[in-house]
Amino acid sequence: MKTGGLYAILKARFLVNEDAVKNWKFIIFLIFLAMIMIANIHWYEKKVFQIVELNKEVKELRSEFVDRRSELMKLKMESTISKKMETRQIGPSSVPPTKIKVVKPKEKSVLDKIWP
Repeated sequence: MKTGGLYAILKARFLVNEDAVKNWKFIIFLIFLAMIMIANIHWYEKKVFQIVELNKEVKELRSEFVDRRSELMKLKMESTISKKMETRQIGPSSVPPTKIKVVKPKEKSVLDKIWP
């Protein structure tokens, strides 16, 4: 740049003098970098908003899961089941359940099968 000080910069004489092609290349390069930066910032902000929305959805689904689980535990309680069975006239048994034990016959070893 020629010497001219601040006044020459304000008048933008560096854009129209003989070696202005260098200056224009640099200015176009800076504009290109600025556009890439702006696009990158927009992309980043879009991702941040998506993350916030997904976090909200996760919190809602987690609370719904807890509600459903507590509802299921309530439905599985013996008192709830017995109340529902009363409408069908089915009551609890007065005789306690007995355990049935199934005994499998002992398998014969290979030697027992060959030599009885």
